[in-house]
Amino acid sequence: MIDVAVVGAGASGLIAAGGAARGGAKVTIFDGNEKAGKKLYITGKGRCNVTNDCEPREFFSNVVNGKKFLQSCIFRFPPAYTKEFLTDLGLRLKTERGNRVFPSSDKSSDVIKTLVNYAEKCGAELRLNRKVARIEKIFEGFLLIFEGGERVEAKRLVLACGGKSYSSTGSRGDGYKFAASLGHTVVEPVPALVPIKLKQSVKAIEGLSLKNVSASVRGDGFSENAFGELLFTSDGASGPIILSLSSLINRKKLEGSKLVIDLKPALSEEKLDIRILSDFEKYANKQLKNALFDLLPRSLVPYIISYCGLDGDKSVNTVTRAERTRLKTALKSFSFDIRGLYDVEFGIVTSGGVSLKEIDPSTMESKLVKDLYIVGEMLDADALTGGFNIQIALSTGFAAGEAIGGRYV
Repeated sequence: MIDVAVVGAGASGLIAAGGAARGGAKVTIFDGNEKAGKKLYITGKGRCNVTNDCEPREFFSNVVNGKKFLQSCIFRFPPAYTKEFLTDLGLRLKTERGNRVFPSSDKSSDVIKTLVNYAEKCGAELRLNRKVARIEKIFEGFLLIFEGGERVEAKRLVLACGGKSYSSTGSRGDGYKFAASLGHTVVEPVPALVPIKLKQSVKAIEGLSLKNVSASVRGDGFSENAFGELLFTSDGASGPIILSLSSLINRKKLEGSKLVIDLKPALSEEKLDIRILSDFEKYANKQLKNALFDLLPRSLVPYIISYCGLDGDKSVNTVTRAERTRLKTALKSFSFDIRGLYDVEFGIVTSGGVSLKEIDPSTMESKLVKDLYIVGEMLDADALTGGFNIQIALSTGFAAGEAIGGRYV
């Protein structure tokens, strides 16, 4: 029997294992993959946005679910501590736009190596290609039964199995099954930080990126807004503000909801009308389809003209006031019907997971099962993009490791 078994060698599992081992516990980390931190490898497009260099209170403005629960662990291990912790371990960091913190090398592998080295130097053992099939509660702790029949007993157990997104990295939702089998309530996992599917065809503007636009999702009894950059895909919309909006609406009823884009948020309707009139005077003798390039990206012009039901071959000097009003309205309320969100498999993180009511927020220990700790993406806590979700993984893992390690000092 070992002291502590950690299931999952991601950010939360590795830091929890290190903290527990540093206190003197015999710790073994088990992961079903051939290498540790497999999902971390692909985060931040392979660069790994490890945290966001902001104060805790600003941090919480970016948390979607679990604000109150995360108060304790984030204040004890905030972004500033993450930077200090990783730097002290030899990882050079840099801060980019939006306070996003990356390894200076731009290699996620360097973050993983740092965390693995930390866990192992503290005394934890890492065992890869060890996929847990099921877990049972036994009198003295927990029994882990692996695929292939291997059995390991542990006095304490840390579940750091991740969510359900990007299943090729090993996040298949197994952790939720383990938690449920041990008596925990699992809030239905739903996709977070995913593209939005639209009912109307946007194939003609696929790949078009719009900057400094305002977008809102409006549904029955709710409206969520975001400002920044979005991108049209083959069947919908993606990009930073769309991903954020998806996390704000993923637990709402989307039937009948709309995505509304303000292409000119800096201009009031009155000022936009003046701007259109100015362009129309400038290009009075041109066709409408050739008179909007100062106002819109070239590839968007024919789509907008069609969207408004206007004749692109019409001379600008013959466009009526009513037609100009239709154009103005389209620019301020470019609207689409929402078909739904991309599947949870495509989510940067999973929203949902083990109910926070059943977890001690200061230690991550289960309130239902003694000596069971649940951390990271397995918890019903998630945030927007920008390094916030990895910080949640690190802070919850640190809290568990510190709590377990304190029992062995």
